[in-house]
Amino acid sequence: MGKKPKILVVGSFVMDQIVTTRVFPRQGQTILAERFNKAPGGKGANQAVQMARLGAQVTMCGKLGHDANGDEMRRTCEEAGIDTSCILYDDSAASGCSVIILEEQPNGGTENRILVVPGANMTITPEDVAFLKDRIAEFDLVVLQLEIPMEINTIVAKYAHDKGVPVMLNPAPSAPLPEELLACLTYLSPNEHEARDLSGVAIGHEGSHVDEASVRAAAAKLGEKGVEKLLITIGSAGAALVEDGRFVLSPSVPGVKAIDPTAAGDSFVGAFCVAVCSGLSSEDALRFANHTAALTVSRLGAMPSLPTLAEVAATMPGGVSGLEG
Repeated sequence: MGKKPKILVVGSFVMDQIVTTRVFPRQGQTILAERFNKAPGGKGANQAVQMARLGAQVTMCGKLGHDANGDEMRRTCEEAGIDTSCILYDDSAASGCSVIILEEQPNGGTENRILVVPGANMTITPEDVAFLKDRIAEFDLVVLQLEIPMEINTIVAKYAHDKGVPVMLNPAPSAPLPEELLACLTYLSPNEHEARDLSGVAIGHEGSHVDEASVRAAAAKLGEKGVEKLLITIGSAGAALVEDGRFVLSPSVPGVKAIDPTAAGDSFVGAFCVAVCSGLSSEDALRFANHTAALTVSRLGAMPSLPTLAEVAATMPGGVSGLEG
């Protein structure tokens, strides 16, 4: 890689508590599960760690509680090489946490259900992030998600937009977006369900085939509100991007055994951001992001499953020109 992309992530920290079971419990039912794991996560921190492991220079801004979970999540970010000097602390709220139930399918796949307790993530105030107004021009890209207050995302996006810094919003978990936020976005990266919620357009697909017209229609609806580029992940069908009137489709990586789908979307978004900030074409960025996410789903946990640049390059014939070196 030449000059390292400089990326700011403003987002969440969540300590994931993962229970693996052969069947989801019904109402009132108790199940003896297979195993339990605990791993640092949160959409913001996941994306930040993924980008750092892929070689970007990442600064993370979010809020933790004064507790052991917070200490572990900050330490994991530091070990990944992230600048943690902008991490904030709340004196009363606990660090965010989640319970993830993974059901092992007879075919070897998994399904998950997730409960998130936001904790300190939702205590960020406008005053907490006011310092970014003067610093945000230092960055090549600002990355946001929806596990912190919508008001904070809107404020930070406007800071970036006013200084000409591109903004990526991963709109998860799904929620209505204010028009003032949409007007500041360069990239919007929903999954197919979130895209339908935001645009009112169902994304048509069957197997590996994706209906280009429906993706373009969703992009047009959101483009009317200011979104410049729409990037939709479509499960096993891969990912589709509409930018500058072009439609780009990148199929998913075949033959991947999904052990844990947690953080797959965060891995994809993080990889795409690093790739485009490094000057890769949209086609190459999507391909790189798909290979990165494929490695992530083949491992257990959120942050522990996020691969390095060397690991991703090893899965791609010919490596990744423009990112290695």
